[in-house]
Amino acid sequence: MAASDSDEFITETFREQRGRLYGVAYRLLGSSADAEDAVQEAWLRFARQDASSIDNLGGWLTTVVGRVCIDMLRSRAARKEVPFQNEMPELAVIDDAEGAPEDEALLADSLAAAMLVVLDTLSPAERLSFVLHDMFAVPFEEIGPIVGKSTNASKMLASRARRKVRGAPRPDGQRRQERAIVDAFLAAARNGDFDGLLRVLDPNVTWHTYGAHGVDVITGATEVAATAQRRARATGRAHPVLVNGMPGIVAWTATGKPVGVLACTVVAGRIVQIVSSRDPQRLARMDLPGSPG
Repeated sequence: MAASDSDEFITETFREQRGRLYGVAYRLLGSSADAEDAVQEAWLRFARQDASSIDNLGGWLTTVVGRVCIDMLRSRAARKEVPFQNEMPELAVIDDAEGAPEDEALLADSLAAAMLVVLDTLSPAERLSFVLHDMFAVPFEEIGPIVGKSTNASKMLASRARRKVRGAPRPDGQRRQERAIVDAFLAAARNGDFDGLLRVLDPNVTWHTYGAHGVDVITGATEVAATAQRRARATGRAHPVLVNGMPGIVAWTATGKPVGVLACTVVAGRIVQIVSSRDPQRLARMDLPGSPG
């Protein structure tokens, strides 16, 4: 094969695989920009290879993208504190008052975002094992070397991730049950009912609050309950929303200024995780429902 023919073959092969590779990278990284970077790195490595020496081009490219992504995920995990704009997931906020939204397309988009939020709670190895196997049917024999584990160990990682993902919100009666739990949490916070807060909080609940300069993490039902009471006193009005598919709240001052957006993950009738944004500039740019102004 002439050099020009070889270059054209490599380019065309990569173009055919690019959409799938981007899908893998986006589900692993949860960021369009990072996914593009991972796919570009795979292209650079592919262009340096002799394509005729690769038996399974699709599998080889998937392996490369997987290795690039797990390096990026591990790099993220190694950072102690990162800027809000680099790590906070995009927030899909839609009205959840009186059973809204009626628009199923909006709900579907929100639930898709919810899956990315759930995936973000997994370790890099869990995330890669689950995404590659369950979403893209990559055999565990190929996943093991990417994560540096045996085949059986990668199966266990995917199984553990699968159990966590099952807690993701669903558009059915479960959503109404989860909303009731979040409403009870809000009512207890506003009424100063500390025991009521503890009844709806998991003992090991975590609350991640993202601000303009980083993230603050609170762990444990007692600390979370105390924080909820304190913040409720500064809120003029709270409006029920879905945030990335999860039941949440938009908090406003009495004058119509947004105080924060909060989303709760509910498992077995208790809140196990809260994620909130309190960055004024980020909130000001968002189209938030329920303004009292």
